[in-house]
Amino acid sequence: MINNDVLRSIRYMLDLSDSMVVDTIHLADASFDVDASQVHDFLRKDEEPLFVACPDAVLSRFLDGLIYHYRGRDESQPQRAPEPRITNNVVLKKLRVAFELKDVDMHAVFEAAGFPMSKPELSALFRQPDHKNYRECGDQALRNFLKGLTQRVRPAG
Repeated sequence: MINNDVLRSIRYMLDLSDSMVVDTIHLADASFDVDASQVHDFLRKDEEPLFVACPDAVLSRFLDGLIYHYRGRDESQPQRAPEPRITNNVVLKKLRVAFELKDVDMHAVFEAAGFPMSKPELSALFRQPDHKNYRECGDQALRNFLKGLTQRVRPAG
């Protein structure tokens, strides 16, 4: 999935302003150079003239910032370097950690989006890429996960 789409979905889900997105990124890396106007350009529609593709470094720090915001930072552990490449599997893992979702919760999120997933299918998404049962998370699966998570975090009505 395109990084901009992931950023837009999470921003809508959590009802974040551009400056709150910047603050979340700075939770993960206070020295990272990003401002609200850049975030605004990342959130534009793809066909708009000032649209800018969201780099992996920005999305990685944003997702790490979400983890720190919701779970807190473990000061006893050294700070991990941001992932050089963000895949759908990485997005899924980081959101799972940030929102403290267990397997049952993950199944419920997919089910709520009308995209049921079996236990083996779900566990394959969280394996290491070199594991024989590893499975790449497709765009449709991530889109449905974000849709189901949005329904859970921001219920209608």
